[in-house]
Amino acid sequence: MSHRKILITGAGGYIGSVAAYTFLQKGYEVVAVDNFSRGYRGPLEVLQKKYSQAKIRFYEGDIRDLSFLFEKEKNIEAAIHFAALCSVNESMQYPEKYFSENTCASIVFLNTLLTHHIFNIVFSSTCAVYGEAQYMLIDEKHPTHPTNPYGASKLMVENVMRWYSQLKQLKFVSLRYFNVCGASDDGVVGDAKKPSVHLVQNAVRGALGLEPFYLTYPAVETPDKSPIRDYVNVVDLSEAHVSATEYLVKGGGSEIINLGTGTGNSVLEIVGKVEEITGTSIKKEKAPTPRQGEYAKMVASIEKAKKILGWTSRRTITQSITSLIEWYKSHLSGWEK
Repeated sequence: MSHRKILITGAGGYIGSVAAYTFLQKGYEVVAVDNFSRGYRGPLEVLQKKYSQAKIRFYEGDIRDLSFLFEKEKNIEAAIHFAALCSVNESMQYPEKYFSENTCASIVFLNTLLTHHIFNIVFSSTCAVYGEAQYMLIDEKHPTHPTNPYGASKLMVENVMRWYSQLKQLKFVSLRYFNVCGASDDGVVGDAKKPSVHLVQNAVRGALGLEPFYLTYPAVETPDKSPIRDYVNVVDLSEAHVSATEYLVKGGGSEIINLGTGTGNSVLEIVGKVEEITGTSIKKEKAPTPRQGEYAKMVASIEKAKKILGWTSRRTITQSITSLIEWYKSHLSGWEK
């Protein structure tokens, strides 16, 4: 494979850093950018040591102001755009932050890409664009009625990209993630957020005694009254970004594609699985205030990802939990700021 050069925004974050690792493993040259408001230098420094500065360079910068970057880095073939705020609950408390950082900033970024003749973008979207499930499995034709500003902020960017794809030369693949979990297979790169917004991460941290674990969901209409979600491994997810990049570079048209496993687990099932694998029991205290903006059940249809990207998730929930245990054991307090 030719060594293609790609730009990754939000590369110091959880999914961005695992994706950077995956692209490097596949022989890509990575230009990484992060403003480090939520992301970390740690993973990028680790990857640079492992792969050299010739293979990965990282810059501190805001996606609204990247002209400095394009003066230094030429011939970028595609942008993988992770940079965003991603807590449903926080978006209910500070909607203005979400529309500013996720929507407005992304539009400025898209304009900058086009100015510098970068026409391929893989966008980090979310199943939160769908809102309440009207049927199962949720495919890409499912109506989009986000029930929180986070989902709305991402859907707005998708709509802008759609118009840019029609009226300008932009070509995009928007990947709507379901619930992401796990760490890199070797446990070297993982989720450093404290607290994480991800259930599996928090359950593992609870089992390892790294921090108290709370059940944050409101009671919902499922057999065990806890929400059912589709948990997809972060490395599988990263591999889908590689496939999407290859698809665009080979001339593929703009697409919106779900990433999940096609199966669901309830919160209590996940907690039970973590207990089983770690051999510990987790104290299940209810959080004082349940999370806002949650719904009962979300499971992806993944037929389109199979058809267009030739992608399917291969790692099991057990593998995700095991890689997280490795990661947290060697990074008790995540990456240092």
